[in-house]
Amino acid sequence: MLLRLLDTSRAPAPKPERVSWLSEWDYAHRGLHGHGVPENSPSAFADAMSRDIGIELDVQRSRDGRAIVFHDWEFDRLTDETGPVIKRNAADIEKIRLKGNDDCIPLLSRTLKQISGRVPVLIELKSGFDRRTASLCLAVQRALEGYRGDHAVMSFDPTVSAWFRRHSPRTMRGLVIKETDKKNLRGTWERHVSLWHAKPDFLAYKIDDLPSSFATRQRSRGFPVLTWTVRSEEQRQTAIEHADALIAELEEVS
Repeated sequence: MLLRLLDTSRAPAPKPERVSWLSEWDYAHRGLHGHGVPENSPSAFADAMSRDIGIELDVQRSRDGRAIVFHDWEFDRLTDETGPVIKRNAADIEKIRLKGNDDCIPLLSRTLKQISGRVPVLIELKSGFDRRTASLCLAVQRALEGYRGDHAVMSFDPTVSAWFRRHSPRTMRGLVIKETDKKNLRGTWERHVSLWHAKPDFLAYKIDDLPSSFATRQRSRGFPVLTWTVRSEEQRQTAIEHADALIAELEEVS
């Protein structure tokens, strides 16, 4: 009872009209990638748009403060380059080709121009849970300036949502959650504290953790629950029952 009261006072539910579009779409996890199409690439985003599917993508910051669409902390897995993304300037990163085709790593600003509001976009900020998070948020905010399409930012780090709530309150904000190894009382408490800190508009929950009493409680209060990463028919059925929208991969997206 106490936690429910604290949730209500410290993390009020969003207005339904603010978040309604989130549940009207499913989202391609890092774009529609595979079969020679790299994740988080212009081609993956183009394929998602061609099927009228929303896009989820990952963003990091370059050394010179630009928002880069890339998942890993280092270049090694997805390119022929090595080393940390944060150590390179945006102009250099834009020239790095992704493995699989001729696409290069895009800036978020270029990706938003490519999407141009045709489908909604979920932007996951890859936070290191350190003092550089604010500069990453600022880089994303700058890339979003003037963008009119449906979009939202989200992160495991509750300070990301808190930052946008203070500095860009019109931006939709999500808290990404997984309960792995944290299904005990301490984990429950940490989830509530993160919720109070973030004050998000929606939750993005790991599919393996659904159904979840925490997710169910917040959903009943009016928080849309998106779930990632759906890769099987069994997971799809779980998502349909316990979430409002899917973040899925390849043919599992519909």
